[in-house]
Amino acid sequence: MKSAYELALERLGGLKSYTQEQKKRLAEIDKVYDAKRAEITLRLDEKLKSLAGDPDAVTKEETLRREAASELARLEEKRESEKNRIRNHP
Repeated sequence: MKSAYELALERLGGLKSYTQEQKKRLAEIDKVYDAKRAEITLRLDEKLKSLAGDPDAVTKEETLRREAASELARLEEKRESEKNRIRNHP
């Protein structure tokens, strides 16, 4: 699956072609970070389920969702940083 960045570059005609090794490494990075995203999402779901019956559930849920969103954003930054190193250094 292509990132929004790759799709935009492709539309502009500026998408760089990568070697098979680069493509393989980029795919490996996506695989690792997709798994980490899934872990964060599952952990959030478990925490949300544990709030059932808690009188402060709404406040705690908002906090948990904000923390998860922040963690996911940092994760995406790390993913793109790693991928950019590969893209820029054959």
